[in-house]
Amino acid sequence: MFSVMAIKLSPRTSSAPKAQEILTKYGCIIKTRIGLHEASKDTCSTAGLILLDLLRDDEKKIQNLLAELNSIDNVTAKLLEI
Repeated sequence: MFSVMAIKLSPRTSSAPKAQEILTKYGCIIKTRIGLHEASKDTCSTAGLILLDLLRDDEKKIQNLLAELNSIDNVTAKLLEI
């Protein structure tokens, strides 16, 4: 089974510092992290998407991570278990 978390930050410039602090706190359960946002020569998107592949060792830590991220204004986190 895989535990994948998708995190939307919009606007990412104001919500990213607090989200980063939380991700660092739970870094030991994050196997893979991918960050995506629109970027071009002339513009940089205000929205961002982070995808996490999580260790399933501690369900409570995963739920705490989800709750802490969702407590930040302009951040939406969803957990998908496949």
